[in-house]
Amino acid sequence: MPLVDLFTFTRAELTSPVQVVGGRWVVSDHDDVRAVLADPVTYLPDNALTAVTPVAPSALRALVRARFSLPPTLANNGSSSHAGLRRLVASFFTPARVAAAEPRIRALVAERLGGTDLVRDLAWDLPAIVLMELLGLENVDIPTLKRWSTGSLEFFWGDVTRERQMELVDDVGDFHQWLVKRYHARDGELFCALADAGVSAEDSAGLCYFLLIAGQETTTQLLSTALRRALQDRALWARLPEPGVAESFVEDVLRTETPVVTWRRLTAREVVLSGVRVPAGAELVLLLSGKETDPRHLAFGYGRHFCLGAGLARLEAAVTLRTVATHEPSLHLTGPDPEWLQLLSFRAPRSVTVAR
Repeated sequence: MPLVDLFTFTRAELTSPVQVVGGRWVVSDHDDVRAVLADPVTYLPDNALTAVTPVAPSALRALVRARFSLPPTLANNGSSSHAGLRRLVASFFTPARVAAAEPRIRALVAERLGGTDLVRDLAWDLPAIVLMELLGLENVDIPTLKRWSTGSLEFFWGDVTRERQMELVDDVGDFHQWLVKRYHARDGELFCALADAGVSAEDSAGLCYFLLIAGQETTTQLLSTALRRALQDRALWARLPEPGVAESFVEDVLRTETPVVTWRRLTAREVVLSGVRVPAGAELVLLLSGKETDPRHLAFGYGRHFCLGAGLARLEAAVTLRTVATHEPSLHLTGPDPEWLQLLSFRAPRSVTVAR
């Protein structure tokens, strides 16, 4: 049997609900994964943002020069400070604020119709624009933000060489320094709220580093995956303008082909999962997608670290699908199969080429 590749594996390749792959323990049973995410004391979130590929000394020195750090704030925080920081950020993602963004999302989608690649022409920057507006961050150069964020995903979640790390490390450091500068300048609603709450510059930059990546890159990936899946089913595409169809389809994509395929935890002590003893200090890779026959999924996590942007991502995906299908009923896929983003935790098509 061929070795399972940690960066490309599928549920079908796993032979056990708890299986060691590439030195990490892959946990695929839904109940196990849910229990792990529900218990941040036994299963620590400390490694959630740790680079999958060890950072080479030369790249590490570059990060030190940039004063880069990711202190425990949200996704990687199991301490008592998590709740207060989460409440502060959650105030920007209330149901009312998210719902109010729908007309803007619909307008942005309509502006981007007519292109031949739905990733490049639509999904690539739309979530970033929506997120910046929701967080009250003005005068953000979106292409630069996208370069920083895509580079950061590859740097921290990719199977990267030392040479590639050095190509990416300046963007990682520049992004972090930009966040520190905006905090000190109190430039934007989010940074003002953090400063007013007494959150330090270091903690604010660490918090915003992942928030500004996760809040839009994963939605770009969801839009890309959902658009491609929908266009593969002509009958579904015709029905997407109908009430509720797009929302139901988005949930199906999240269940079976979520772009956030895995998340990580660290065992604080020896545990037993599905009858398998896992030692203390083991790095767990949790499979978040569900089986095709199982309606359950954990695409947005579970428990105290449940994704704050889940409602926004669902709304953006449903509105995008409904709007594109309404205006472009004859749209269809063309060209060869796309190249895919293949990172430990993130997978999505890099292009969705279409014709009319």
